[in-house]
Amino acid sequence: MKPAPFVLHRPRTLADALELLDSRENARVLAGGQSLMPMLNMRLASPDHLIDLNRIDELGFIREEGDEVVVGAMTRQRDVEYSDVVASRLPLMREAILQVGHRQTRNRGTIGGSLCHLDPSAEMPTVMMAFDAVLLLQSRRGARTVEMGSFAEGMMTTALQPDEMLTQIRMRPWDPAHGASFVEFARRHGDFAVASAAAMIELDPSLRVSRASLTLGGVAATPLRLRDAERALIGRRGDEGFTKVAQYADECDALDDPAFPSWYRRRLAVTLLARAIDRAYRRAAARAVKA
Repeated sequence: MKPAPFVLHRPRTLADALELLDSRENARVLAGGQSLMPMLNMRLASPDHLIDLNRIDELGFIREEGDEVVVGAMTRQRDVEYSDVVASRLPLMREAILQVGHRQTRNRGTIGGSLCHLDPSAEMPTVMMAFDAVLLLQSRRGARTVEMGSFAEGMMTTALQPDEMLTQIRMRPWDPAHGASFVEFARRHGDFAVASAAAMIELDPSLRVSRASLTLGGVAATPLRLRDAERALIGRRGDEGFTKVAQYADECDALDDPAFPSWYRRRLAVTLLARAIDRAYRRAAARAVKA
């Protein structure tokens, strides 16, 4: 199929892109195009104006600012994969990006595009929920920040207003000695994840869990941060009750469809969460021993 007719705009600055988005009716922005282009071709989306962001260099970057790592919305997934900053400061993101599609799609796909599309199976929204990332949304009216938990409103639905664009994502790295793990299940490598789990763990001197972040992806309409499971994990050491903590995943309101019914997604979530917790703990413990 072919897309419905539209007018293509190719601004070179963020200011020009925001002006176009504000002044054109039924406009959409184009980032990497890995999700939007198939939707256009199948006419699941039919904008009258398409604003191509690929000439706006100021939106693609990875940099450290104080105690935060800031990622531009147009940063390619491939750039994240090879970033020394991401590898050293955000190991969870580094592990997750390797499970996003294939090399060819990561060459074009962007971090901001994945977040704004907000596919339940996408890895990057799950990572941002795990980090409590703060997103910068801009329009001609001004700028505002939104935490990832509020940005993800529902199935492929975000807090973006029609005249707004996501321009930056800000994450606060954990202690360098923490352990992180991202695991997922897909029918083939590179396919959409049926379910995924992200875990980050910090340990005290006695190797007991002092801080934890546990998040599920692909299970519900938006990434799920398991706050009760995190609290239950605090104070545990080794494999003490890790399996029991993972059972919190069985209580989520899982998506249900003929291919993967809700009971199956919950079972997967429990298994993947247990693996993620165990791997993250072992990595943190190994760093503690070396120190």
